[in-house]
Amino acid sequence: MVIVSGSLAFDQIMDFPGKFSEHIMPEKLHILNLSFLVDTLRKGFGGTAGNIAYSLSLLGVETALFGAVGRDFAPYRKFLKKHHVYTGFVKEVNKLQTSSAFGITDSTDNQIWGFYSGADSESDKLSVDEIKEKIDFAVIAPHNPKAMIKFAKGYTNMKIPYLFDPGMQLRWLGKQDLLAGFRGARVIIGNDYEIEVMQRKTGIDNLHGYFKDKIVITTLGEKGSRLSGDGKTVTVKSAKVKNTLDPAGAGDAYRAGFLAGYLRNLPLKTCGQMGSVAAAYTVEKYGTTTHEFSLPEFKTRYRENYPDSLPIG
Repeated sequence: MVIVSGSLAFDQIMDFPGKFSEHIMPEKLHILNLSFLVDTLRKGFGGTAGNIAYSLSLLGVETALFGAVGRDFAPYRKFLKKHHVYTGFVKEVNKLQTSSAFGITDSTDNQIWGFYSGADSESDKLSVDEIKEKIDFAVIAPHNPKAMIKFAKGYTNMKIPYLFDPGMQLRWLGKQDLLAGFRGARVIIGNDYEIEVMQRKTGIDNLHGYFKDKIVITTLGEKGSRLSGDGKTVTVKSAKVKNTLDPAGAGDAYRAGFLAGYLRNLPLKTCGQMGSVAAAYTVEKYGTTTHEFSLPEFKTRYRENYPDSLPIG
């Protein structure tokens, strides 16, 4: 079983038909006061943990969530149960609401986000040693920074391998926090900006060449990804998309696709290519948990993008 911790949130995503850059005057940033008239509003289920767990389940991986949610979580729990994601380790905090994300995307796919932590502010009171079932692998995705580091230390002590993805919480994580997160991680992942921030904060010049016992992944958006492990580095091109409707959640889908291959002991490049295919499905749909595919459909699409067949059942 794979345990996924991270944010569990209700998403409210708006589309602005113009460009943010046309409405922001750099010389007036000290008195910034903007309002964007949007033409669509979409509400859905999201958060880093929810997104990753959903796609992992589509890819045939037994997945459970671990975290804290609010009194309003019932419809999201029903959705996850329908898609075979276990929520028995998710604690409900009745005094708070579930985390919520509010995002605006402009016509060039730039995004501005606001995030209400809600019940996730209580997730650092949880402990991974409370989970008595066998954990084969864990995912630590961005959410409450205190919980992220606490869980990393817990998994390290229990010798449970995990993927560490500090992502949007990098601002709140110092050098010692990141090193603690790296210590027991089998996989470290971030986009090119995030990897650079990790390197600067820790003083590690090149994460891709530093660790001999870990996989390091840099995602590069439409340019694909770069993966290092076992003394070699591979590059993966992005999978072709039919149309780009919504970039939100693509990174989470990539992580799920990668792990679905990694947990099946597939070659590193194949795992990265699986990540790219999963991401392609996501950007073609509005929302982060609205895409669907069967394993045969996924294998067909993989073969359409890459020169090898995918050996998964």
